[in-house]
Amino acid sequence: MSDLKEWDVEDPKYWESTGKKIANRNLWISIPSLLCGFAVWLYWGIITIQMLNLGFPFAKSELFTLMAVAGLTGATLRIPSSFFIRLAGGRNTIVFTTALLMIPAIGAGIALQDINTPLWVFQLLALLSGFGGGNFASSMSNISFFFPKKQQGLALGLNAGLGNFGVTTMQILVPLAMTFGLFGGDPMTLVNTSGTLIGKIPAGTDAWIQNAGYIWLLFLIPLTVIGWIGMNNIKASHVTPDLPSPVSSFGIISGMLAIGFVTAVFGLWLMLPEKVGGSGFGISKWIVLPIVIALTVYLLKLIPGQIKENLSHQYKIFNNKHTWVMSVIYTMTFGSFIGFAAGFGLSIKVIFGYQHVLVDGVVTHGLANPDGPSALMYAWMGPFIGALIRPVGGWIADKMGGAKVTQICAIVMVASAIGVAHYMKLAYASATPQDYFVPFLILFLILFAATGIGNGSTFRTISMVFDKEQAGPVLGWTSAVAAYGAFIIPKVLGEQIKLTTPENALYGFAVFYGVCILINWWFYLRKGAEYHNP
Repeated sequence: MSDLKEWDVEDPKYWESTGKKIANRNLWISIPSLLCGFAVWLYWGIITIQMLNLGFPFAKSELFTLMAVAGLTGATLRIPSSFFIRLAGGRNTIVFTTALLMIPAIGAGIALQDINTPLWVFQLLALLSGFGGGNFASSMSNISFFFPKKQQGLALGLNAGLGNFGVTTMQILVPLAMTFGLFGGDPMTLVNTSGTLIGKIPAGTDAWIQNAGYIWLLFLIPLTVIGWIGMNNIKASHVTPDLPSPVSSFGIISGMLAIGFVTAVFGLWLMLPEKVGGSGFGISKWIVLPIVIALTVYLLKLIPGQIKENLSHQYKIFNNKHTWVMSVIYTMTFGSFIGFAAGFGLSIKVIFGYQHVLVDGVVTHGLANPDGPSALMYAWMGPFIGALIRPVGGWIADKMGGAKVTQICAIVMVASAIGVAHYMKLAYASATPQDYFVPFLILFLILFAATGIGNGSTFRTISMVFDKEQAGPVLGWTSAVAAYGAFIIPKVLGEQIKLTTPENALYGFAVFYGVCILINWWFYLRKGAEYHNP
């Protein structure tokens, strides 16, 4: 498609005659590309469950590091990705970053065929899966430029919500794909009961775990071609007036992603134990994450030439207090969604898939529970609801106001998180944890729904608070900060499970949601606020 030199969608006549058709075409190509990005980024949450079921020689805590590695890297890559559109163009960015997903997908397909593949190989592949996490920032920034403000709540909700269906699609498709030899290679034999959407799979059954990686090539290859043919770069002054050639654009994107990889690896090295490739320093994640974020922003600013000038212009968003306010609120909604999506399945497996019995005065958690629910049967439900309802949240916010909808969702999140914590506590102290699974599941699904609606409403707030030049970078930046939820939540859940107090993780999240209620009220709902209920 040709580059767009003129683009003024705030003009109703231009929108109806020219802009609407082009914008919708770019949106509907963007959505499946983003869907695959989420799938590749977060498929370790399902792969690790199957690795346990197949007897891969790794401890549960080691498998949790794979989700943490992918989560931290994907979030960090969103920082440079926030600025790609103005530097490299929308079509150039979406096509190239979608093609990059083939690297971890192929790598996972190869590595998973050998049960003796060392942990560091899987950690490297989880690192590369971060490509998919970074794609959200550039995708949302790109779509924000295509639609007028009055329609951005719905458009961004569709892009994010249906794009986030990559989590649900992955959680349904990967278990099914592992049941047959579609791509060849030898199967492995299940040593524990597994499952799919349609039921349990008994131990002793063959499984082709390598399909968890290979299956995405069926989508990524055609999407790369379709994106190149059907998408547009916007060369208007407020988007990418100095559009480089495609090759130069790919080089810019690669260099900036490399900086994100370096800082993410450094952060992981500071945090992780020595036995899993870390420094062993054990520096707190609450210290490391600000270091990683600040270091990434600083190193990007050191890039010379036109890139530095462009970034310096975009970095003006950091002088706006609302950038930081919305980063916190967006973290409450999207950060919770993506973090729970990453850790939901393995949490079900660990809490309800094992009996918690008293032996010599000590509760042990290693005895398999034959009556426990299959994590692979239920893990998809929460992300499915959260993603499906997100466009609805954007639509409601367009009618009611973003901050008002966000406030209601935050209150629901506090209540449901406390409820989930209560049933987690009961289950993790019971020899029959399955007795508490239904209320746990229902409350968790309510929590997922609230994150989805609230996330849709934040898009509306951002589009109203920021001008058309800043809204795109702000969407990218806030999504980058919030994406650390994919690292923080599985990490905190893993730590609290190890301490035998998983409920404390949810209590802590509830406290954070309460703080967000106060912040949202102060800046957007109280009388006299600069942007009252935008």
